[in-house]
Amino acid sequence: MPTPARSLTRNALVAAMTACLLVPLAACSTLPASSLTTSASDLLPTADAGTLIPAPASLQAREGWFRLDARTVLHARGEAATRVARRFAADVQASNGIALAVVEGEANGGIDFAIDPAFQSASKEAYSLDIAAGGVTVRAADQRGLAHGATTLWQLAASLRAEALALPAVRIEDAPRFGWRGLMLDSARHFQSVEQIKQLIDVMALHKLNTLHWHLTDDQGWRIEIPKYPRLMSVGACRIPAGEAGTDPATGKTRPYCGYYTQAQIRDIVAHATARNIDVVPEFDMPGHVQSVVAAYPQYGSLGNTPPVSNEWGVHQYLFNVDEPTFAFIEDVLDEIVALFPSQYIHIGGDEAVKDQWKASPGVQKRMRELGIKDETALQSWFIKRLQKHLHAKGRRLLGWDEILDGGLPAEATVMSWRGIEGGITAANQGHDVVMAPWDKLYLDYLQTDSPNEPPGRPTQVTLRGVYDFEPVPEVLDAERRKHILGLQANVWTEHMRTWERVQHAIFPRIAALAETGWTPKQDKDYAGFLARMPAQLQRYRALGVDYATTPFEVLADANDNRAAGTAQVTLRNPLGYDVRYTVDGSTPDTLSPLYAGPIATRLPVTIRAAAFSGINLLEGASTHAFSAASLLTRTDEQLATCPDTGRLLLRLEDDGPVDGERAIFNATIFYPCWLWTNADLSGIAAVKVRLGRMPYYFQLAHDEPARKFMPAQTAHGELLVQAGGCKGDVVARQPLPAKTGADGFLEVTTALPMGLDRSDLCFTTTGDTRPAMWVLDRATLVPATP
Repeated sequence: MPTPARSLTRNALVAAMTACLLVPLAACSTLPASSLTTSASDLLPTADAGTLIPAPASLQAREGWFRLDARTVLHARGEAATRVARRFAADVQASNGIALAVVEGEANGGIDFAIDPAFQSASKEAYSLDIAAGGVTVRAADQRGLAHGATTLWQLAASLRAEALALPAVRIEDAPRFGWRGLMLDSARHFQSVEQIKQLIDVMALHKLNTLHWHLTDDQGWRIEIPKYPRLMSVGACRIPAGEAGTDPATGKTRPYCGYYTQAQIRDIVAHATARNIDVVPEFDMPGHVQSVVAAYPQYGSLGNTPPVSNEWGVHQYLFNVDEPTFAFIEDVLDEIVALFPSQYIHIGGDEAVKDQWKASPGVQKRMRELGIKDETALQSWFIKRLQKHLHAKGRRLLGWDEILDGGLPAEATVMSWRGIEGGITAANQGHDVVMAPWDKLYLDYLQTDSPNEPPGRPTQVTLRGVYDFEPVPEVLDAERRKHILGLQANVWTEHMRTWERVQHAIFPRIAALAETGWTPKQDKDYAGFLARMPAQLQRYRALGVDYATTPFEVLADANDNRAAGTAQVTLRNPLGYDVRYTVDGSTPDTLSPLYAGPIATRLPVTIRAAAFSGINLLEGASTHAFSAASLLTRTDEQLATCPDTGRLLLRLEDDGPVDGERAIFNATIFYPCWLWTNADLSGIAAVKVRLGRMPYYFQLAHDEPARKFMPAQTAHGELLVQAGGCKGDVVARQPLPAKTGADGFLEVTTALPMGLDRSDLCFTTTGDTRPAMWVLDRATLVPATP
């Protein structure tokens, strides 16, 4: 307990810093308003030009400050500059609550926005920003550059929670490193509203991104209104979700998941993006990923059968056929897409086209013989070349995933390299333009931390640092070929993103790292400096109502216990490596709390509260970790390892029910469901209690199907198998399982363990075919023998 003197000092310091928490360190300084020709009694929070994301190409600090408040007037010269000024005013109103007037004409103090034909730069997105005590000037040769300058100015204001603030005097000369700075949104797997997509576009613009790649068609849904083909909307836009989620609990009838964008809505979204200097690149994925189309119009499929719109994830086998009626359909749809989207590029997919149906189709094989095409890879190349010719006639450029390289590619085609950077290297060396979007660096459906609070997704991590450190221009390319690297793009595949909150969690804050990699000169990038600027960025997100991921900023805790002694060593960590402060008395950590420096030795039970700090800036609320002798006998699925050498593919999966609301989440390896408690202390343990759930096996594996393994069941519904010594160790328990779970969707199974076991790797497996449904482990608890 602190002494009275320490308590007074601490309280005074905490009170003085209260306004600084959750905002940048520099925002805690104040500037006498007299230096800004206002009353000397005023103190203004001061923005820090060192908090900008992406970092500008050139920034020179100067003496002095400019006051921004409701009296500040925005001056704009010309129609384009007026649009930018009004957009800036709206953004400042949203983030700071400051209402700014826009006046057309010459500046007389205030903030001046001007399109200047004499402005010299190789990029139309370049700008200059001058802030001085007497006024602010934003200059560019093009509306796009002027908008970026306005964004930089907005970032300074939005990093503070203030309706009157001081902007530091600076001179910024800035231009992007790459011309393609993109984000892909998958609306085919899960559907987003028009307003949600507009919100995303708004925040993309405030990161200086310039391309929204919109994935609108896939096996699980068709999302574009095409009036000539109404079944695309009435059939292709709806699927019946797998398992419980596909049944209305009130009526027992099927409950479809539907959605498509009308042409009017698409034009509205495109216009919204254009006003924010963002190109919308549509994707019509083919010749594969077309099961939703074939469900609506089976005559365009390769085998003539009628599948449902898929409710499963993974690689599907449905392909377009290659006859003339099918190409008439494809070209009709492409013509509609071209009319809706003014983008230079039209994305035609081209990925994961498993050729089995083409091989099995007599019609396709006959067509290949007529065309003199030797194999199915060459057929896909012919297919892509035909699409390219059609788009070229419409004045557009074909863009596709890197599989379009297979078999040869038209010179005008552009490649988006997703299977790594190798496809991009090959394409650039062949003279094709390239957008780098490798899955292991820039796929945002991969989780960003190992926190148990992460939503469903792929647990293999794409971290904030991984995105930041990605270099789009491979060293192996010579100087001539490097010019073909247009830029980079992060992809948001939404199989596991049932809600808009999850989409935002996936995108933010990793989009900030993407933005800096795409904009800032390579030699000026600095990850430590980027992390130091992150508190200001989080304040901007909060000001805009962005539901960013908090998991990178929380504090995780692990405990190694000595059950016999009733003690534990607790390790704390922040995924991004920020400083961690903690308490053990139940109080909220602050800047005077102990700084974590190593494992905390403690008696049990103990409750540790911990938070991450950047300097004096609290990043998020405190995490609470309670440990006791009883709690340390339990491991959740997140805490358990996966069994090695089992062809594992670990996913973080959401249960299929309830139909609405929150659902349980399970970590499971879908090729061989198996969970491993490493180095379990089994001394004095008589049994293990395992909580299981059950969910549909909703995965299409295509040629990976042989990798799916399971142990044969010895009873009607399979068993829970427990092995000591790892996943190939001795079976120490086998418990038959029932046909289904309880009413709550779970099943608890308690099975005895042989006495006398010491420390061992304890393996949990369920036997029986994983299709049509598989058991998944929620948690395991060791049960001590009763005295």
